[in-house]
Amino acid sequence: MKRVKAACILQTLVFSQKPEMGYNKETALRMNLEEVNHYKATLEKTKTRYEITDTVQQEDGSVLVRVRKQYNGKIDVSEYFG
Repeated sequence: MKRVKAACILQTLVFSQKPEMGYNKETALRMNLEEVNHYKATLEKTKTRYEITDTVQQEDGSVLVRVRKQYNGKIDVSEYFG
């Protein structure tokens, strides 16, 4: 029988606005950073353990975020987080 001892998800997320909306770079960047903050708040509200390992602002105003997050709240994932 197998069972999961620990599980973690590694994701690369891109927060961006639709090009057809016509936002300039600064407005798009501000909106994308707000969306990143909302994403973090949602993770904290749901008590999901997470670690953002990298955040990169792209030239077009999009924001690339690399995140390691807990897969299941019932399993100890402390080995994945420092």
